[in-house]
Amino acid sequence: MTEPDSTFDSASELLGKIAEQLGARLSHLPLPRTRPPMTAPTLAPQAPDAPTLAPQAPTGPSLVLQAPDAPALAPQAPTTPTLVAVGHGSRDPRARATLSRLLDRVRELRPGLDVRLAHIELNAPLLDDTLAGLAAEGRDAVLVPLLFAPGHHVTHDLPAALAAAPGLRARVAEPLGAHPLLVEALADRLAEAGWSPADGTSRATGVVLASAGSRDPRSGAEIRRIAALLGERLGGVPVLPAYASAAAPTVPEAVRALAARGRHRVAVASCFTAPGLFATRAAAHAPWIAADPLGAHPALARLVLHRYDRVRTRLPMRELAAI
Repeated sequence: MTEPDSTFDSASELLGKIAEQLGARLSHLPLPRTRPPMTAPTLAPQAPDAPTLAPQAPTGPSLVLQAPDAPALAPQAPTTPTLVAVGHGSRDPRARATLSRLLDRVRELRPGLDVRLAHIELNAPLLDDTLAGLAAEGRDAVLVPLLFAPGHHVTHDLPAALAAAPGLRARVAEPLGAHPLLVEALADRLAEAGWSPADGTSRATGVVLASAGSRDPRSGAEIRRIAALLGERLGGVPVLPAYASAAAPTVPEAVRALAARGRHRVAVASCFTAPGLFATRAAAHAPWIAADPLGAHPALARLVLHRYDRVRTRLPMRELAAI
């Protein structure tokens, strides 16, 4: 039994010798730099009003974190109100097509904004149907009247339509009204009809500003302000307001009033958004030139957005804004 013991002792001595020599060699090697301790990443503080994730049950599936560059999840409800442009409506087939082109310009100016057309009467889509659809979609809305003054349609018809859609949160913008953008569009349409800068200084020229008309005194006051701004834009030429219905003077009466003052070259400016019965009648009474309705003029599209933005950014959400 001495042979196994002698082999074991020789192996032990051999291993000891190897370990001693290896230790001696390793002692001459430089020591590696100390690696800094690993620390857990610090999570960004959560916003005070951000929702807190509920703890997950141990047996449930693991939560998958979204990569930083992954697209954000779409919100369940839109946050930007729909712009509902409200026209009067007309039996003239050109009217709806003209307003559609105007809203196409609005969409070009504000890509991504939901813009819809509605009519008070005569044309589809009717305002009631549009508001009911928005309520069913859970959307907010801003109604922009494609009208020029606070007459019956603005003060009565729009509130009545909102009352018929109680589930809809909506705000009402001001009518287009006396604004430099409106005056720019009116002056451009006159220039397209043949008005020149020299006409603004002639003692023989005058302008009739034709509009629909209303019994509401606030409407007449607003149209007079538009006429005054247009006269300034044209170089000081007299501009008289006239109405197709419900108010005086009529277009022929205004033409005669200017003629009595020596103004025989009278142009008719069209304070209408689209072709229709009133615009056609007003143009027929022009003794000289008649401008086209404003239609899809770029300045009018900018004014529609201006009225929308003014309500959206300055007034709190409520079912109906004061006009």
